[in-house]
Amino acid sequence: MPVSKRMRAMLAKKPESEAALPIAEAVGVLKSFPPSKFDQTVEIHVRLGIDPKQADQIVRGSLSLPHGIGKSKRVVVFAKGNLADDARAAGAEEVGADDLAKKIKEGWTDFDVCIAAPDMMGLVGPLGKVLGPRGLMPSPRAGTVTADIKKTVSEYKAGKVEFRNDPTGIVHAVVGKVSFDAAKLADNIRAFIDHILSLQPNSVRGQYVKSISISGTMTPGVMVAA
Repeated sequence: MPVSKRMRAMLAKKPESEAALPIAEAVGVLKSFPPSKFDQTVEIHVRLGIDPKQADQIVRGSLSLPHGIGKSKRVVVFAKGNLADDARAAGAEEVGADDLAKKIKEGWTDFDVCIAAPDMMGLVGPLGKVLGPRGLMPSPRAGTVTADIKKTVSEYKAGKVEFRNDPTGIVHAVVGKVSFDAAKLADNIRAFIDHILSLQPNSVRGQYVKSISISGTMTPGVMVAA
């Protein structure tokens, strides 16, 4: 497949060696790539030495990065009463109970995050067939089943990231925008890596983090040292 002129220019900016770089240097390489017509999202990809088929080795969670991710997420909330009022006050796009469940059951998933009060999980549980495959199912482990609705909605509206390893044992997440100040982007990347390191399952033997790379929406990956 032919390599575009722009891709050749970016590859020329990469170090000849594929050795992992300190975070600040890796960010410098990423920001040195020729700019695109839009502000690219920066993603991190962490390959883990886990067995994704083992339930006790699943790595998932959520994290509020120091400098956000440069975009606001669309949030829906299952809640009633005062908690529903809190969700609306915090900026949730849609708040409801049976009406919201019916809408989602009929196939509506035009949102990024689904949060539920604990007493609503009986209603939300049957929606797993719709929400689960899209990674939208509320979970206590991810912090999206909570009584602190106002705080949780506010964090996600500010750009909190949620992650779970894929079937090959790789964790993917957004850590900012290419336009971010280099130091702030490095802070976000360091915070994410440190959080992943803190989640190492006890049953994992051998090397836990095998490799880390960062990339823009339309850039090559740059290897990062943990």
